[in-house]
Amino acid sequence: MKRRILIADEADLMLVGIQTILKDNPACEVVATVRSASELLETCKQIRPEVILLNEQLDTLVDVLALVERLKHVTPQSRLMILGGVSEGLLIRDLFACGVLAYLFEGDDLTDHLLPAVSAVVQNRPYLSPTANSAYLLAMQSPLRDWQLDTEARAVLRLLMQGLHIADIAHQMDIPMRRAYFLRYKLKQRFGATTNEHLISRAVAEGFVPTEA
Repeated sequence: MKRRILIADEADLMLVGIQTILKDNPACEVVATVRSASELLETCKQIRPEVILLNEQLDTLVDVLALVERLKHVTPQSRLMILGGVSEGLLIRDLFACGVLAYLFEGDDLTDHLLPAVSAVVQNRPYLSPTANSAYLLAMQSPLRDWQLDTEARAVLRLLMQGLHIADIAHQMDIPMRRAYFLRYKLKQRFGATTNEHLISRAVAEGFVPTEA
């Protein structure tokens, strides 16, 4: 039985390269390619692919963790694979916590790892390419490994990026001000930052938020 695969990437060259690798395997069938988050969600509603290979920078207006959560709601049966250029172990940990089964680092050779990754995820087994695996193992030795960026924390981070003050964030999120302060404090701890500007730059550098929020 052929595995029905959807590829989501804004780069034509990457789409062609991935399709070239997959077409050599008779067990794989690329059923759709998309180039934006909105197109991805709409297409998934229609065709319900078995496997989704998603570039983590698909849409600069939607952070990848939020997009994964929306995908799990739209097509819960699909297995999710991420192709990314940021080898940040804690981001990989958070993606897996959201339901992702594989992370392939763009710098690793996809000809060696794409097909084994597809084979693993259709069996509900995790897969990490070598660079991603090394980053993940290092992150799991970090004292920060036990605190994840949940939906609430990511909302605070995005509002900070928009220039909002804590009082405004608390009002917009309808949470106590001390809760907003606590979440900002935890975010600063998580990213090793002392100021809001440093926090935002570290979050962008590690791929937790898009470069245009």
